[in-house]
Amino acid sequence: MNNTHGLIAFLPGFFSGLSLIAAIGAQNAYIIRQGLTRQYTLMIVLFCAAADALLISVGVAGLGALVASLPWLLEIIRWFGVAFITWFGITSLIAATKNDYLTPAEATQQSRGKVLATLFALTFLNPHVYLDTLLFLGSLSTTFGDNRWFFAFGAMTASVVWFFVLGFGAKAASRFMSRPIFWRVLDIFIAAVMFTLAITLAFYRFA
Repeated sequence: MNNTHGLIAFLPGFFSGLSLIAAIGAQNAYIIRQGLTRQYTLMIVLFCAAADALLISVGVAGLGALVASLPWLLEIIRWFGVAFITWFGITSLIAATKNDYLTPAEATQQSRGKVLATLFALTFLNPHVYLDTLLFLGSLSTTFGDNRWFFAFGAMTASVVWFFVLGFGAKAASRFMSRPIFWRVLDIFIAAVMFTLAITLAFYRFA
């Protein structure tokens, strides 16, 4: 297989993947918050990168068409997602009224299981994740023929780079975020993101 053709497929995959995950969404907002509290940063970024790699692989392998042919499945995911994201937004809004997060060292410690469960829900109960990875990237990869896995690897690499920069960038910045007002503003921002996503998911018309 020609390495030049592989590189030509890798770069569009990288930038396509990066453009899809760079927008602030439920998952990214949670990564920022956990990074600022310095809790399980490596575990979080590895989970998110692995989840993206799995979904991208499934999409490039052609199984995205199966999801597209089962609109009822997207509907089930949609309403579970709306319910969970709304609940997460409410908890963030409640947290904004408290003084629990004075410094990263004083942040309320969550169990690994709870963090992973939250990440799993924010990732796999969001229908847009399937539209972006399985359907969009999966469909786009077919234009590269035999080099579609180079495209997939490019998209996966973008996920790894983005999540590490986001998680560890937030962790590095946490030393400057010791005032209670910062955490209130952050929680209000996260709540606004969650409510916006919940409303968008509720009324989104899947093609």
